[in-house]
Amino acid sequence: MALTSVFTSFNLPVKNVEQSKAFFTGLGFEPNPQFPDNENSAAIVIGANLQVMLINQAFFNTLTEKESVDTSRYAQMTIALALESREKVDEIVNTAVSLGGKLHAEPEYHGLIYHWGFVDLDGHLWAINYMNMDAAQG
Repeated sequence: MALTSVFTSFNLPVKNVEQSKAFFTGLGFEPNPQFPDNENSAAIVIGANLQVMLINQAFFNTLTEKESVDTSRYAQMTIALALESREKVDEIVNTAVSLGGKLHAEPEYHGLIYHWGFVDLDGHLWAINYMNMDAAQG
């Protein structure tokens, strides 16, 4: 049976909700007006039917019995987004760095996929990609 999701969300622990919210809105993403901000969280829309919940680290720790990872030492996951052009990939990565993020790779182009990435303020890895559909069909 296939499941249909109205809205997909993933939760990221952050040190400072307001700073992280400013970082992601600075990248051009919008707060989700259906989820009002509070001191513990903010919802940021990052794609069609996709949002990231920025959750204060202390509150995040109450949501699970597992210890969250130290992102300065470990990668828990890589969040991958596909954008509409190489220029948009470059724009978002360069903007992320200008807002305090760090690069985690050099840009790569393999004829089909252009890839570049950054590390956000809390050490989460973001892979930003563009897929050249002309090359895929060619």
